Amino acid sequence: MSVDPGALEGLRAAIRGEVVAPGDAAYDEARAVWNGMIDRRPALVARCAETADVVAAVNFARDQGLVVAVRGGAHNVAGNATCDDGLVIDLSPMKRVVVDGDARTARAGGGLTWGDFDRATQAAGLATTGGLVSTTGIAGFTLGGGVGWLMRRHGLACDNMIGAEVVCADGRVIEASGDPELLWGLRGGGGNFGVVTEFEFALHPVSTVLGGLVAWPLERARDVLRFWRSWTASPPEELCTLAAILYGPPEPFIPPELHGAPIIAIACFHTDPEGSAQADVAPLRELEPPVDVLSPMPYTVVQSLFDASAPPGLRSYWRSSYMNEISDEAIDVLLGHAGSLPFPMGAVHIHQLGGEMARVGETDTAYGNRSASFLTNFLGVWPDPAQDSDNIAWVRAISDAMAPHGTGARYVNFLAEEGEAGVRSSYDADTFARLQKLKARYDPENFFHLNQNIPPS
Repeated sequence: MSVDPGALEGLRAAIRGEVVAPGDAAYDEARAVWNGMIDRRPALVARCAETADVVAAVNFARDQGLVVAVRGGAHNVAGNATCDDGLVIDLSPMKRVVVDGDARTARAGGGLTWGDFDRATQAAGLATTGGLVSTTGIAGFTLGGGVGWLMRRHGLACDNMIGAEVVCADGRVIEASGDPELLWGLRGGGGNFGVVTEFEFALHPVSTVLGGLVAWPLERARDVLRFWRSWTASPPEELCTLAAILYGPPEPFIPPELHGAPIIAIACFHTDPEGSAQADVAPLRELEPPVDVLSPMPYTVVQSLFDASAPPGLRSYWRSSYMNEISDEAIDVLLGHAGSLPFPMGAVHIHQLGGEMARVGETDTAYGNRSASFLTNFLGVWPDPAQDSDNIAWVRAISDAMAPHGTGARYVNFLAEEGEAGVRSSYDADTFARLQKLKARYDPENFFHLNQNIPPS
């Protein structure tokens, strides 16, 4: 779609940031997102330097009749951070962080990644629940809920969002803390209600933690998962774990015989490394894992441990499922499909939920499914377009086979192309209806629809 040259020059003059168009040297970089399967060509990318730039970009898109995509960290697997023929509002230059150590709060720009944010807050010995990959953007992660290592101790990322600056579809700038209903919807309702240019988070004392993983060959998986199921039935809130089926990476801490071999791993995070951590993880070590790299380490190190598994540009297709329990039958189904796990980067992650995130009331935020015990993510990740069909087929097959053992709900941040049914599954009926009313109030024309969309009522 062509853009009127005069209008384009007007936009360039109106913003302090940069407007990138097809033919510009930075265009291919500006339009790229994390998932290599997404290859779209926007008419313009507005790299915004401040909130006023976002207002100008929103007004320009509305006046020119352009579709809008909003880019934060651009990690969303569905690729909603870019579009064809429209305007990408790119927040990535907006990385300002103001940490108030006394109040234990931080005000953070919508273009920050968790690596950016954690470096700033750790200077004060503080943190809030963030992503498991440091290059994930704070914005989409938080707006969809925010499942991370600190959730059992301090709640989800959205539970710790206490304020937000929002640019609405009509160009207004509002502070969500002054509208409790809007703040409620932003806590789990995704990017449906406007462009969040700044977040305010509650912070918690976090510095050195226990982190890492233990692992076994896949033939031990049935026993390990049964043990993990019972062990996580009543754990301390300081401990958060994740069970994973994956291929052993060629790292020095992995025995050579497990390099490139399927393994079962239990990743651990504990906020009290000098206290109860060693005793709390001791039962895992009684299973004599051939890989044991659990040790005290800085919080920022734990937050980047999974970075190597999620480099930009690889092709990704995911599905997810909440589970109330992991039955023997579910384990058998899971391991039956693990035998065909796509090499070398296919994986299954099972997040342990509960703790503080489960104590937040079901209607206190828009995020749903707080009562579930586990969240399973089926990950297809691969480098070659020729492998698309095999990896997508595997993710769909294992997801469908595991469906009878789940709650039927999906995590909105892990949705790919599952459409309205997938979005609706992320919320109960009352919450979805309430979100639709909020959408009708702030975006009645569904101007912001390149997201896991909640249409206005």
